[in-house]
Amino acid sequence: MEIIRPGFYFDFMKYSKYAIALSLVLIVACIVWMFAKGLNYGIDFTGGTEVQVAFTNDIKTDSLRSTMGTLGFPNAVIQSIGLAGDREFLVRTPTEGDTGYAAAKKIEDGLKTTYGKEKVDIRGVNMVGGAVSKELKYKGFMSLLIANGLLLIYIWFRFQFKYSIGAILALVHDVLITLGFFAFTGKEISLTVIAALLTLIGFSLNDTVVIYDRIRENVKKASGDYDLRNIISGSISQTLSRTFLTSLTVFTVVLCLFLFGGSVIHDFAFAMLVGVISGVYSTVFIASPVVLALPGVRPGAKK
Repeated sequence: MEIIRPGFYFDFMKYSKYAIALSLVLIVACIVWMFAKGLNYGIDFTGGTEVQVAFTNDIKTDSLRSTMGTLGFPNAVIQSIGLAGDREFLVRTPTEGDTGYAAAKKIEDGLKTTYGKEKVDIRGVNMVGGAVSKELKYKGFMSLLIANGLLLIYIWFRFQFKYSIGAILALVHDVLITLGFFAFTGKEISLTVIAALLTLIGFSLNDTVVIYDRIRENVKKASGDYDLRNIISGSISQTLSRTFLTSLTVFTVVLCLFLFGGSVIHDFAFAMLVGVISGVYSTVFIASPVVLALPGVRPGAKK
């Protein structure tokens, strides 16, 4: 299926400097926001007890927070979730180990006593110890670093080292932008989000490899001196239909998960939504311009 006519050409490299400038501004803003506001780590990384509770009637967050204080949990973190307005919440408390079970039971009994047994539905309880949470946090972020390192080596051997630099910069761009959106919205960073980031790395790299393959093919076909800038723009134009259709398909599925998948998959879907858009953008305007900027895809190339 072709939605872009054969022979279509757009000079993407003409606007690459503006796109890179925009990316730098966004990345700096994301980093500043992450340091200023911090990331909202979930129970996987902080430890404690997490209770997902739903009410039949609307409950104000301040009212629930006050109730948690009377139950002996003044430092509980309360987050409204789902599409049911002020009816479904995540309640997190900094309890650890065996006390987590007692805390979950105390919260459940207290809420049912306060709001009515038939009006409270405990939909899930999750408990993680402090030592385990630190290990999960370390391993989660290490998995991102290792994945990027292995992909750098893979692209280096499949193409050239300069190609791997472009691909890795694009992947780092996508991860930072996604984490920046999580910091800005206050959404929770959990192991599910780490899984989403690893998925995004694979998705973004797949698009990048397709374009890199086309660039390499077109460079081999060129005779004598050639204009690398035109070859890169032409290669992106030739694969644009495939990139658009693939990304649109993934975006549509993830959007449905975000809207209708429920609270369990909500943060995963949000990370994918941001990452898919960022991934397409970085493949075209980050990974490819780096190939143009660094020296020598082939001797004699004109930039």
